[in-house]
Amino acid sequence: MEYMSQEGYDKLVAELHELETVELQRVKDAIAEARDKGDLSENFEYHAAKREQGKLLGRIRFMQRVLEYARVIDKSALRSDGIGLLSRVEMTNLDTNAKLCYTIVSTHEANMAEGKLSIKSPIARALLGKNEGDVVEVQVPIGTLRLQITSVTR
Repeated sequence: MEYMSQEGYDKLVAELHELETVELQRVKDAIAEARDKGDLSENFEYHAAKREQGKLLGRIRFMQRVLEYARVIDKSALRSDGIGLLSRVEMTNLDTNAKLCYTIVSTHEANMAEGKLSIKSPIARALLGKNEGDVVEVQVPIGTLRLQITSVTR
């Protein structure tokens, strides 16, 4: 079972719909066009389109499975004591004085460019249950980060 926000769930549903209706048809058309060019044994375009179809069908099956086991989080039922899923956390790196801001989300919603941090990441795991003002030390590949939590919102 995978917990996610309504926004993340809706985004996955829309992406799956796009893959099933638009992308799959595009690949089927590419296969048909390549098939019309003759001998399939030496037809690079045909084999490339078939590989793409396989990858696409794998992605579709994966997304269907994720959505099958997904549970949308009722934000009103979330505990407000400490950092948890869907918490927006502002913090300061005590070594560099850099300001950081992340929202903790499910693994399928994670996107660092959008400031969405996977709940399974080392930083998120260290933050879980902590409160504003706490200092946490996190082991990451580049070493140890010392982060002070400056703000927590839901």
